[in-house]
Amino acid sequence: MNDSTVVDGVDYGPLAGLIGHWRGDRGVDVAPEPTGQEENSYWETLFFEPIGSVGNAGAQTLAVLRYHQVVHRHSNNEVFHNETGYWHWDGATDTVCQSLSIPRGVCVLAGGGAQNTEGGLQIDVSAAADDPDWGIIQSPFMRDKATTTAFNHRLLLTGDTLVYCEMIMLDIYGKVFEHRDQNTLQRSSG
Repeated sequence: MNDSTVVDGVDYGPLAGLIGHWRGDRGVDVAPEPTGQEENSYWETLFFEPIGSVGNAGAQTLAVLRYHQVVHRHSNNEVFHNETGYWHWDGATDTVCQSLSIPRGVCVLAGGGAQNTEGGLQIDVSAAADDPDWGIIQSPFMRDKATTTAFNHRLLLTGDTLVYCEMIMLDIYGKVFEHRDQNTLQRSSG
């Protein structure tokens, strides 16, 4: 057990470096529109809080972080994305999982792993609507009007800098669209 990953006696493994408050103001959102796409620049706050270990059926122990992400457009400072969820790490299988919910009626359970890279840590998770393990659930309206078919999320953590890229495949407006969000955040004091 690496002491730098232990918080209050719980080994958070690759998730330990995420704990804290983050802020980034260089975000780019590429979103679908009926006639094509639009790009919006944004700023956001992201908070990861350790909640401890969670046991499942007496056979699995997960180290869990709760998170909350709030995203504001630069153009008008209005919130256009608000997401809550959990990041889990299963040390026995070295699996990383992200469970999330957005208030549009979409929930995702994405799984993957983490690896050390030159100068940092890379975490990748993914889900697909037809994946029996890592899936996507959506309200009937979203399923019929803006179906999410795939989700991929990559985090690159280097010290107090967190870069992410999130890709969501949507079947919307009669076409398939790759919705992308990316930003660079810095750890803040709170």
